[in-house]
Amino acid sequence: MNFSRPRIKNLLLITAAFILAASLILPQAPLAAAADSGVSSDILTQLGDAMSRVSEKVNPAVVNISTSKTVKTPRLPFDDPQFRKYFGEGRTQKQKVFSLGSGVIATPDGYIVTCNHIIEGAEDIVVRLNDSREFKGKIIGLDSRTDIAIIKITAENLPTVTWGDSDKLRTGAIVIAIGNPYGLSQTVTMGIVSATGRAGMGLVDYEDFIQTDASINPGNSGGALVNSRGELIGINDAIFSTTGGNQGIGFAIPSSMAKNVMDGIISQGKVVRGYLGIQVQPLTADLAKQFGMKHEKGILVVDVTEGGPADKGGIKRGDVIVGFDNKDLDNPFQLKNLVASSKPGKVVEIKIFREGNPLILPLVIIEMPAETVTAPETEINNALKGVTVQDLNADILQHLGVTREVQGVVVMNVDEESRALGVLKRGDIIIEINRKPVGSVSAFKEVASKISQKDDILLLVMRGGVVQYITLAGQ
Repeated sequence: MNFSRPRIKNLLLITAAFILAASLILPQAPLAAAADSGVSSDILTQLGDAMSRVSEKVNPAVVNISTSKTVKTPRLPFDDPQFRKYFGEGRTQKQKVFSLGSGVIATPDGYIVTCNHIIEGAEDIVVRLNDSREFKGKIIGLDSRTDIAIIKITAENLPTVTWGDSDKLRTGAIVIAIGNPYGLSQTVTMGIVSATGRAGMGLVDYEDFIQTDASINPGNSGGALVNSRGELIGINDAIFSTTGGNQGIGFAIPSSMAKNVMDGIISQGKVVRGYLGIQVQPLTADLAKQFGMKHEKGILVVDVTEGGPADKGGIKRGDVIVGFDNKDLDNPFQLKNLVASSKPGKVVEIKIFREGNPLILPLVIIEMPAETVTAPETEINNALKGVTVQDLNADILQHLGVTREVQGVVVMNVDEESRALGVLKRGDIIIEINRKPVGSVSAFKEVASKISQKDDILLLVMRGGVVQYITLAGQ
């Protein structure tokens, strides 16, 4: 490359100036680096000390929970549908199943909050404290709809955790997870809040999960998720993983939801939830246009239960709910959780748009109707024995994605020994039994109890929004 003389001269002057500047700066660089290193070291030391103090504060209140239960499994040479078709299920064999989890001591007299999936069906519960003492745990209450369980041990003056306000949690906040992954007691991991308000994942009925990248593994369930002040802001519940281990996506139940469930179980022996009596769906751009909305924020009312709080308060089908008790709403999950956490008797203001016009309606929250009624097995001695059903309500229909009016009962559980196992599924809506309508649990019991053990049973069932006939063979 050729350079002209003036350009070469300018280049030499610039190079000389750069060398001079460097000679003035470089001798000071080691001193600056040393100063920066000292500051960084101080910050890391302070952070480490803070995390240690939080761990020491919370660790004594986190317990190890081990459970065992007996399950019956088919004694088949291999799991082949054709084999079962011709030879039946065969004999069953009993097997003891053990599992490990975590829990958090909530009160000095031994109430412990943990996850329902750890405790449900357990025959023996052993709680091991941080000081190695062991106690037999007793189930006080279970709530599968939030995956929260409350157990109790007989002890006094136990260390407890300080409850924090999960509603004030912000994305990016530092959090610590404490639990017993793989049975490794008092394991502490640190991360940040990746997101809040995670819902629609199909894990439980009421979802408002805190997402975190703090390492959570099997055995962490039921353990504590705490903030930088050592306050409980979540109960570790689940992970998203393709390998079964931690992949940086963990979920915790917010402490506000867990405490609401715990308080109801301890004080009233049940979970008390608020109820409005409406079915809703998300508001899309097309729906917003049809209902006179200028934006897509809000929740569309698709049905109103006659005589319910919403009906009495003036809510109508086609209304768009945009606010509940001074809180803006973006999706149905927010409304569902806010209503459920509201105490019966509370007056709330619902902000709606009706044909594009804003309205504010006061509504009185009532207690959600009883959730589960089991048809006594002593009255039913046929293929429906062991089937647990529940009356339908607006919330169940919404959860099942049913928008049309249906009269029937919903299947909540099918016992492992029931002949209906594998034929009926949780979430099925039974409309008729032997061509007789069953619009309630009492009607279900009345019709089912009159069928003999030898008779085949014809069921009209809605599954996934599709109505179909299903038969249960008699003996």
